[in-house]
Amino acid sequence: MAIRSIDEIAIEGKRVFVRVDFNVPLKGSTIQDDTRIRAALPTLKAVLAGGGSAVIASHLGRPKGGPDPAYTLAPVAARLGELLGSPVPLAPGVIGPEVDALAKKLKPRSALLLENVRFHPGEEKNDPSLARQLASLADVYVNDAFGTCHRAHASTAGMAAHFGPGAKAAGYLLLAEIQAFRRILGNPERPFVAILGGAKVSDKIDVIRNLLGTVDRLLVGGAMAYTFLAARGVPVGDSLIEADKFELAQQITAAAKKRGVELLLPADHVVAKDMVSGADRKTTEAQAVPDGLKGLDIGPKTREIFARALGDARTVFWNGPMGVFETPAFAEGTFSVARAVAGCSGFTVVGGGDSVSAIQMSGVADRIGHISTGGGASLELLEGKVLPGVAALED
Repeated sequence: MAIRSIDEIAIEGKRVFVRVDFNVPLKGSTIQDDTRIRAALPTLKAVLAGGGSAVIASHLGRPKGGPDPAYTLAPVAARLGELLGSPVPLAPGVIGPEVDALAKKLKPRSALLLENVRFHPGEEKNDPSLARQLASLADVYVNDAFGTCHRAHASTAGMAAHFGPGAKAAGYLLLAEIQAFRRILGNPERPFVAILGGAKVSDKIDVIRNLLGTVDRLLVGGAMAYTFLAARGVPVGDSLIEADKFELAQQITAAAKKRGVELLLPADHVVAKDMVSGADRKTTEAQAVPDGLKGLDIGPKTREIFARALGDARTVFWNGPMGVFETPAFAEGTFSVARAVAGCSGFTVVGGGDSVSAIQMSGVADRIGHISTGGGASLELLEGKVLPGVAALED
């Protein structure tokens, strides 16, 4: 797609609408993690340093199509002002006369944060009227919210149609995401190894199918691995499975073999009766899980097998934990994969909240080529889909 970078459009003296992803975790009115705010700073600073003014928009949480004090962006506005070194006022709403007046009064190198765009019922419906009114607030449109680009909402897709060539662009964060996924999906250096974990095969069917045409090795862990094992007749005890997906797992296994893709499943497991830290843990000798026990992490043999499979990788994508890693007793498998990915000499991409958390908790984030900010958006790209928010930027 012919998508312009923010560096390729004129900004000086113009109002720039910047769609960001400030969907940060809150406890009351306290921000628990400001990573997403910090991630947008390069783009916002470029707008302000370039002599433009910024009309900033984001969603937060899932309000039900109307104002909800629990999801106000007020704490975000305060934190953003601290990070930018200048106060950022919060508009009283998403659109309307007061918002229009505030936007028009903006001086160069100043910013305004709109209230939560999901407070307007037309946002998630991609309402044309809302899109038009949002577009009227600015001269230029910049999308830097990769995490919401798979949603055809008014602020991520609809309003972009009101800006002509040369007046819409991708911010630095979004551009980095696009370039990273083009690199792994277009013509990846080989061997290309993908690691998929998480609870359900059904959540990643299309990802697996699409990746089978690209990867050289596919490593499967987490609860979804037990559906594959059970479909092969391996006893899995009380492990979480999707019995209605056995045939699908068999089809995927056959397709991998036909395409020459090495499909690796856990060779051993850390098991317990209950999913709690104080549970009596055991490590199985082989793939079978004893009756009455649940597979909750990959075992030491599997960790070594997966590490070897990653040893010569030139391209790596990882999404999904190898077990119940949020419980310390079952975290080592996921952390071992994090270290193995970080040790790769090729280009590495990690996406999905749990995988990103594992990378950060393992202290290896600075050794990852690209950490994706959008779990759902990255998976849809891997499924071969076109993201509405990205397509809307095409000239």
